[in-house]
Amino acid sequence: MTREHRDADVAFIEALAELLRAKDLTELEVLREYGDNDSLNVRVSRQTAAPAPVAVAAPVAAPAAAPSPAPAPAAAPAASDVEDPAQLPGAVVSPMVGTVYMAPEPGAPNFVGVGDQITEGQTILIIEAMKTMNQIPAPKAGTVKRILVENGAPVEFGAPLMIIE
Repeated sequence: MTREHRDADVAFIEALAELLRAKDLTELEVLREYGDNDSLNVRVSRQTAAPAPVAVAAPVAAPAAAPSPAPAPAAAPAASDVEDPAQLPGAVVSPMVGTVYMAPEPGAPNFVGVGDQITEGQTILIIEAMKTMNQIPAPKAGTVKRILVENGAPVEFGAPLMIIE
């Protein structure tokens, strides 16, 4: 890669980041092809505060049920349930934005399940980011108490993945 090529790529990425901010987007992915076996695949995303997705999800239900006051109290406990897992001491959070895979390949058994005893450093799942499979290790030994994500689901940076106690 030439210096000119690298400098142009940096400028391109900075322009994408500015576009992301200006248009109030949360994620943008672009594949830039230069020629034979030479391309740049860029995914730019920005982190939103954890309560924001919950606040977005709650009003979707609330306007539909706005005439009756009963659904609003029901939505509030659901929001606190969603926030609680990340606050638990055994919470394992996503180190990146990507797609979660619970098994090493389709049809294979999951890396871990609820109730499994695991060791520190053991692979608990994979997060695919920009066509790269990233093995996520257990931060500590313990028992898997809850799995908070589904296979194939997108995750944001800092999102709780599972609880290990």
